[in-house]
Amino acid sequence: MPEMGNSNRRWITAAILLGAYFLLHSVSHGEPIVPRQPLHTLPYTLGDWMGSEHPLEDQVVQAVGVSDYTNRAYFESGGAPVYLYVGYYASQRTGDTIHSPKNCLPGSGWDPIQEGYATIRISESQTLSVNRYVIEKEQDKQLVFYWYQGRGRVIANEYLGKMWMMVDAISRNRTDGALVRLVTPLGDGEAKAQARLSAFAQLLFPSLDALIPK
Repeated sequence: MPEMGNSNRRWITAAILLGAYFLLHSVSHGEPIVPRQPLHTLPYTLGDWMGSEHPLEDQVVQAVGVSDYTNRAYFESGGAPVYLYVGYYASQRTGDTIHSPKNCLPGSGWDPIQEGYATIRISESQTLSVNRYVIEKEQDKQLVFYWYQGRGRVIANEYLGKMWMMVDAISRNRTDGALVRLVTPLGDGEAKAQARLSAFAQLLFPSLDALIPK
């Protein structure tokens, strides 16, 4: 019986996502462009971290369909780097939708060997739940945090993100949003890598939150 319940839930989830797809393409495409600051204005200095831009190739930008992005490497003296990617979509109605790292990483040769969630404390009153992946290519292992942010929400769960996009498309005529991804090598162990990404996210979030429209 529990297996039947899980199967039903999967079918219900699939039906919701399929309904969301058709709904988003059937309602008005006159989505407003929300005022915002470009992502290149994100600070290159975050605490003791210094960042540099690493532009993506034109064909990659066209393939992911972003309206704006930043792709950076941040370094702290004597420590392992943190790689930041933020891809922003002004609208997700016309086929340019956020590409999940769950699909993109294997396509780039990275195999997920662990997956789950991590909790990041941003302040005394705010915590974020984010996706946590350990990925591997040959002998190289990396830790990945990623989440979806926009329209006043930070969401890890991809199905929940689709549901809220459908709700906001109907109630607010908005589907804009961003993917935020942090990556760091695992050469010094999982515990240190997780502490590094969590500490970096604490520094990053206030500045990034000001750039992604609510």
